[in-house]
Amino acid sequence: MLRTPIGRLRVIAFIEGVSYLLLLGVAMPLKYFAGLPAAVKTAGWIHGVLFMLYLFAVAEVVVRRRLPFALAFAALVASLLPFGTFALDARLRRVERVERG
Repeated sequence: MLRTPIGRLRVIAFIEGVSYLLLLGVAMPLKYFAGLPAAVKTAGWIHGVLFMLYLFAVAEVVVRRRLPFALAFAALVASLLPFGTFALDARLRRVERVERG
């Protein structure tokens, strides 16, 4: 799975999506309801690094596999929505399957 640019994007998208959900669903409530702002600082920093990796992975797929603009745009929008990267995975799986033949 990690051998192809799309495979790497799928893995990074999954990890980035999980980090986003943890940031929104765990760290934010800890900050506002339990008075632990360090939770958002730590989770936010980790998510930020993963988000940058995600953007680089999308760019790699666009350059190496000539990902259609619509799908590249969908990948960028998906990263902003909770569960978006998980929904994108189905489309990326189809593209990956077509590439394999």
